[in-house]
Amino acid sequence: MRTIVIIAICLVALFALILGFTCLIGSRLPVSHSATRSILLHRPADEIYRLVRDVASAPTWRSDVNSVELVGEVNGKLNYREHGKQGDVTYEIFEEIPGERIVTRIVDTDLGYSGKWTTVFKSEAGGTRVMITEDGEVSNVLFRFMSHYVFAQTSTIDAYLNALAKRFGENVQPQ
Repeated sequence: MRTIVIIAICLVALFALILGFTCLIGSRLPVSHSATRSILLHRPADEIYRLVRDVASAPTWRSDVNSVELVGEVNGKLNYREHGKQGDVTYEIFEEIPGERIVTRIVDTDLGYSGKWTTVFKSEAGGTRVMITEDGEVSNVLFRFMSHYVFAQTSTIDAYLNALAKRFGENVQPQ
C-alpha cells in the first residue's frame, strides 16, 4: 500500500512539474500574433463573399459549427454566436466592404483568447483569392503554449478555408 501512495504522489508531482513548466514557457511567448493564409477558388468574388457573409448558413458547410444564433445589431454592427465543437463564441461583423472585405472580431472577453479576422476577396487568375489574416491575442498561458507548440496558429484559418473550398467542390491547400 505504501508503494502505491508513493507512486501516486510521484505522479501528481510529475504532472504538477510538467504543467508548471508548460505554463512558464507559455508565459514567455508573445501574447499577440498575426497569421495569414489564403486559397484560390475558381468562383467569382461576389459569390464567395455572399456565402461567407451569410453567417447563419455556416452550419451547412462548416463541420465545426453546430448552429449560429443571430444576436442582433449592437451599435449598428451584426453580432452572432457560433455554437460548435470548441464551445460558444460571439462575434461581430466589425467592418465590411461588400464583395471585397469582411472584418469579424470576437466579442466575448472570457475565452482566454481574442482577436479579429480580416477576410479579403480579390480577383486573381480567373477566380478569387480568399485571404484571411488573424490578429489575435492569447491571454491564457496554457492556451498560448498549446497554440504555439501543439497545433499551428493557422489551424483554425486552415480548417475554415478547407471547408470553404469543399463547399465549392474544390480541393485546395491553404498557403
